[in-house]
Amino acid sequence: MPSRMKNLDDYRQQRVSFRWESPEMFNFGKDVVDAWGKSHPDKTAIHWVGQDTERIITFAEISARTNQVAQALIELGLQPGDRVLVILPRVVAWWESLVGIFKAGLVALPGTSLLTSSDLSYRTQIAEVAAVITDATGAERIDEIHDDLPSLKHRILVGPERNGWQHYEALVNAASATFEPGDTRSDAPALIYFTSGTTGMPKMVLHTHASYGIGHQVTGRFWLDLTENDLHWNISDTGWAKAAWSSLFGPWICGASLFVQHTVGRFEPQDVLTLLEKYPVTTMCSAPTIYRLLVQQDLDTFQPAALRHCVAAGEPLNPEVIDVWRKATGLEIRDGYGQTESVLLCGNFPGVDVKPGSMGLPTPGIDLAVVDDEGHRLAPGEEGQIAVRVEPDRPLGLFREYWKSPEETAEVFRHGWYYTCDCATIDEDGYFWFVGRSDDVITSSAYRIGPFEVENALLEHPAVVEAAVVGKKDAVRGEIVRAFVVLAAAYQAHQDLKTELQDHVKRVTAPYKYPRQIEFVDELPKTISGKIRRLELRQRK
Repeated sequence: MPSRMKNLDDYRQQRVSFRWESPEMFNFGKDVVDAWGKSHPDKTAIHWVGQDTERIITFAEISARTNQVAQALIELGLQPGDRVLVILPRVVAWWESLVGIFKAGLVALPGTSLLTSSDLSYRTQIAEVAAVITDATGAERIDEIHDDLPSLKHRILVGPERNGWQHYEALVNAASATFEPGDTRSDAPALIYFTSGTTGMPKMVLHTHASYGIGHQVTGRFWLDLTENDLHWNISDTGWAKAAWSSLFGPWICGASLFVQHTVGRFEPQDVLTLLEKYPVTTMCSAPTIYRLLVQQDLDTFQPAALRHCVAAGEPLNPEVIDVWRKATGLEIRDGYGQTESVLLCGNFPGVDVKPGSMGLPTPGIDLAVVDDEGHRLAPGEEGQIAVRVEPDRPLGLFREYWKSPEETAEVFRHGWYYTCDCATIDEDGYFWFVGRSDDVITSSAYRIGPFEVENALLEHPAVVEAAVVGKKDAVRGEIVRAFVVLAAAYQAHQDLKTELQDHVKRVTAPYKYPRQIEFVDELPKTISGKIRRLELRQRK
């Protein structure tokens, strides 16, 4: 197959020659977005397609608009370092808000629109959030818990006006576009994402202006293979770190334009194919689940207008799916691996042979290995944890810390490595092969789900005495949430109760976390010390 790569002519050479450069001062809004706005003012930054309309936003326009957002937030009295929660779907205000927050020296906390009031309460309180920017759905949930949020001083609404909320458009329109961002240290906090939560509540992953704002150059250049001439489509919810990867930092570092589809309701794979035929999208990134759905459509007549490069991330992609897509389009789907805590750590890069099912090769600038608990590199074929070397030189592209969780931070940074908690092997050619999580996180349709939150939600129901949650392999979603439940004496096992428990979980926590499979058991298998033997539960058919 002819090579269609743009940036990576010689992977091996880049592995040797690439060097990280981190200036003392850096602000993504000022040094990337504003820079493109000045050098290429008329260049498309976002091509946004909604239900019945579409918009073209240039870099000059997004530069000016984000100046207004920054000015508006500062005029509210927010101070550098204050946290701003952003809960928005794929609307232009999401990009405006995040970049404006960066310019103002504030810290953005993106979250998915699926978060419940309980989820929002925990995140707002633990992060001491000072302001929230959200839509009508998010506003309703915030209002339910507002009395329990003493740090929340400003509620900003994107959409129709609501009592007690400041209107986003009015607030931003009234602010000056001549705002000049001050100097920002590259190691200053910029972004916080929450982990899935395995043995406790979700931890706060703190990124700096440099770790994502500069670090994702390797994601954009080497894996996404982006240039100024590309129109890139990342099919991802704005609440996930994947959106920061491929819908913000990676593309705009490279000067690429973003294609954004805003939909309401159920995901329709045929719509994706239709848009790829209608618009000149050149590169596409999505979760494996989406590709699994795409290859189930009729691809006999599918002719994308300009597509040249496809990548997937979130979980390993089935070789069969890669094969069907290749036969239909002539394009490989190139897997990549990274975490909320990192940029791309390894991948099947353009110009490098793909080994179907593998995670690929280490990213230039990243010393990646499979190591044991003592930090020793393991030989090919030996299973251990995937780890990034951080001593003597720590690469950009890693989070600074789990904020307010020094013990958890120390647990993953040890022996001169950052331990990812993912297990793998390497082969003789240096390719990584995923084995599984060393913790119990479940990856379902690219959503990362910690069993602890689901178990807690189940235990809030009076019928449940004990609960254990594990992942179960699924052909479409990769994994589904599977729950084992011990019932209280007054309750009898039946299908209606399973449905009731599923609905209960959807109400208590984010709906995507609900157990698609529930099994009633008399007791849970446990160790002598009383810990649940999850491995045994995962092995049950």
